[in-house]
Amino acid sequence: MMELHMTNQELADVFDRIANLMKIQGEMVFKIRAYERAAETLRALGEEASAIAARGELTSVPGIGKAIAEKIEELLQTGRLGFLERLEEEVPPSLLELLKVPGVGPKKVALFWKECNILTLDDLKKAAEEGRLRSLPGMGEKSEASILAGIASLAQRSRRMTLGRAWEAAQRWLGWLRSQAGVERAEPAGSLRRWKETIGDLDLVIAHRDPVALMQAFTSHPEVARTLGQGENKSSIELRDGARIQLWAQPPESFGALWQYATGSKDHNVRLRELAQKKGLSLSERGLLDEAGNLRRIADEADLYAALGLEWIPPELREDRGEIEAAARHALPRLVTLEDIRADLHCHTTWSDGVSTIEEMARAAIQHGYHVLAITDHSSYMGIVGGMKPEDLPRQKAEIAAVQQKLGDQILLLQGAEVDIRSDGIMDYPDEVLASLDLVIASLHTSLRQPREQITARLLNAIRNPHVDIIAHPTGRLLPDRSGADLDWQAVFAALQENGTALEINASPSRLDADDAHTRYAASLGIPIVINTDAHAPGGLHEMRFGVAVARRAWLEAPQVINTWETHRLLDWLKQRGKR
Repeated sequence: MMELHMTNQELADVFDRIANLMKIQGEMVFKIRAYERAAETLRALGEEASAIAARGELTSVPGIGKAIAEKIEELLQTGRLGFLERLEEEVPPSLLELLKVPGVGPKKVALFWKECNILTLDDLKKAAEEGRLRSLPGMGEKSEASILAGIASLAQRSRRMTLGRAWEAAQRWLGWLRSQAGVERAEPAGSLRRWKETIGDLDLVIAHRDPVALMQAFTSHPEVARTLGQGENKSSIELRDGARIQLWAQPPESFGALWQYATGSKDHNVRLRELAQKKGLSLSERGLLDEAGNLRRIADEADLYAALGLEWIPPELREDRGEIEAAARHALPRLVTLEDIRADLHCHTTWSDGVSTIEEMARAAIQHGYHVLAITDHSSYMGIVGGMKPEDLPRQKAEIAAVQQKLGDQILLLQGAEVDIRSDGIMDYPDEVLASLDLVIASLHTSLRQPREQITARLLNAIRNPHVDIIAHPTGRLLPDRSGADLDWQAVFAALQENGTALEINASPSRLDADDAHTRYAASLGIPIVINTDAHAPGGLHEMRFGVAVARRAWLEAPQVINTWETHRLLDWLKQRGKR
């Protein structure tokens, strides 16, 4: 059986829980931030914290001090944390549910709790319906109506996982499957293999000649809360955390047919079955059946597509968006790959809300084979992230120069900044400061619920600023549940095209913004695309794979992505924009 231990994600969730409870309690900001940074660090680690703890090296991880390390070790050893249990005695844990209501933050939760003894969502709903909230400080009838609408929207929210969380869970389960007797191959399928931005059920496929015993082991695994279905070749389970997994099995000689079938999408598979029928064949997870009842088992996906007159179609394209027609013409794009990436133009350090120094981030980028790294710490508009004021930039520039001299030609470091587009549409730095930087990223972080015309005007103002090079995570969404700004995308695309400003695919699994649909359209207009991690720690650079997946789903080839370019070409692009 799989070794039971807390993953980085599970550990991070604990520290996020502590931070949110402390916010409701009204604890000092610096204490709250310590737990938030610990959670960010854990999610960004490329290695499991349990392995680092086993070596006694937790305190060597940036962002994890002695106190946090001790709490991690307690969780790893016992699965419990005394500090959290004591905190939950002081602050009712049920209050955390109230934070899920759009527009309800920790201060309001504390107000509702202390003034009205509201402890649950039901309490909040009843109080709003009875008009008991409008008399509270900062509240009114509109606020009550907004809260009721927010509560109603919660029922429609999905239980889908972010791509990053699903990917991590799949790696653990695939590791377990590959360790089981008789398993000749185990791979991800379904929406995870297609790298959809959020994932419902996990689909896993195996090659196994007699999977009955394995299916029993799968459904009786210690992490299983209940079995949803069990058969000889397919079983479904629900885990204790609510996630669901489907396991499919076929003998090795049919693995290609199974893998294709279980990968989908539904629309893509319908089109394939139509092609098969035109050839007098029936397509299933076992292979191709002819009219005489002869089954052709298919071990390799490429052979299945070839039998239907198609070149092999990458999983990211299997959405019935023209890929079958292109495959029939042997005209599929040569999709960008992770290996094509030469630069990351958006990362954060200890100069703002990052957990690592410039040198630590630079050395991590070198390990990834990057030629260029842009240091783009936040401007100071959002005070909570400890952003940089204009007077801080010369000192940071000096540090970047010192690190550059130390690292030599291993990598080129650029001084950039992620500059907020304020709620009034003004850039957070004046133009003379923007002009002094090697690269400028503009971002929306606040007032995302402004009317379409207003928030689009803010974004257009940034795009038209001659000193802005990249628009980052344009909608500001947070997956899986917070939708982004309501933008007039046609106006945004027109401005990007006119000004030659690049559009970012933010590779963080909680963003993946811009999405594949908008990115594909932008690229078709010749708008430069950049894939950035927005990393706040070295481990965050590993998330580039998720951004590349969005680009692949958008049909992008490497030349369309500016951080795949040779350094001289990237610098020429910046020079044309008045930089360096």
